[in-house]
Amino acid sequence: MSDKSSPNPRPAESGKRRPSVGVQIGKVIVGSGAPIVVQSMTNTDTEDASSTAKQIAELARAGSELVRITVNTPAAAAAVPRIRERLEMMGVDVPIIGDFHYNGHQLLESEPACAEALAKYRINPGNVGFGKKKDSQFAAIIEMALRYDKPVRIGANWGSLDQSMVATLMDENHTRAVPWDASHVAREALIRSALDSAQRAEEIGLARDRIILSCKVSGVQELIAVYRDLAARCDYALHLGLTEAGMGSKGITASSAALAVLLQEGIGDTIRISLTPEPGASRTGEVIVAQELLQTMGLRAFTPLVTACPGCGRTTSEFFQELAKTVQEHVREQMPLWRVKYDGVENLTLAVMGCVVNGPGESKHANIGISLPGNGEAPSAPVFIDGEKAMTLRGDNIANEFVGILDNYVASHYHARGD
Repeated sequence: MSDKSSPNPRPAESGKRRPSVGVQIGKVIVGSGAPIVVQSMTNTDTEDASSTAKQIAELARAGSELVRITVNTPAAAAAVPRIRERLEMMGVDVPIIGDFHYNGHQLLESEPACAEALAKYRINPGNVGFGKKKDSQFAAIIEMALRYDKPVRIGANWGSLDQSMVATLMDENHTRAVPWDASHVAREALIRSALDSAQRAEEIGLARDRIILSCKVSGVQELIAVYRDLAARCDYALHLGLTEAGMGSKGITASSAALAVLLQEGIGDTIRISLTPEPGASRTGEVIVAQELLQTMGLRAFTPLVTACPGCGRTTSEFFQELAKTVQEHVREQMPLWRVKYDGVENLTLAVMGCVVNGPGESKHANIGISLPGNGEAPSAPVFIDGEKAMTLRGDNIANEFVGILDNYVASHYHARGD
């Protein structure tokens, strides 16, 4: 077998998007230069159609453009059409992806309404089947995708590597003049699992524009190495995500560190930030992080960005922090309405600054900015609109007045849809 690997692939030109074949998923296009798509996954019991539909709606309204659900039992598969119906009644038109492991071929065959209701199927080549059954069970899912005209994500995962593939590559490695280390062999097994499965899907009849690939690991450097290599060896659309990223700041930091490098190199057509939510916390946190990552990198715009200083000994108590929080929460609450009503409002920039050092200058760079008084400064807060000082706020009602200025600016500066 020829050595197709590229152990040290050259990174793509910074900022230049890697060419890929576009894949249509419902009304969403992944790849082919389309905007990078944000997706998420539910953590409800899919058998509970009501709670699953509710969480899908929450994720979609937060900005998730694709939502994946677990389909692991006959009852879960039977619930999928009911979930789709509930979403339609709520006016939520987000593509739903079915996540299949072990028994996906059986579930799709026994529940044709599920196969029809899903917008895409996700298959893990490491556990789609074992031994002699692997090829036939993989083929059965691909044939169902063909029957119902559904795209497929072939998602290899570090935690469920195809052991027969690993054994084959270990044997190959022994014949090399300079053997690879174990991590390189594991990376190659992950990539080959995805690429060989995609080739098999095409041989069965699934077109290239119906295939998305992913190769997920839980280590930042490993993920970067895997995707650089994978991107250099194919033109399939790629889904990015650091699997088992973790909870809170650790998960956010790890995912951002890995995905930012790849996105900057033009690699990636759709992303998910796999965060473990705090107990009782909303699942939508991972959607917001994904949006903020793309927006701060200048790759997409989702919601007005609020620039705020971190605070220091010059700033007055916590007032500017409270104002920044109030503005940020107001923007998040209003954005679903603004997105429907106004064109381009997601590009609005805001600044909430705490003292005279950088306050006026930073405020002038934003569409709307306020420079609050720091320690020893005059008790007044100049407001800048599009670079010009527009007014000065004083007193105890600055927060409400500033939010009102923001609302008035949106209504007067952005074109209302349908006008």
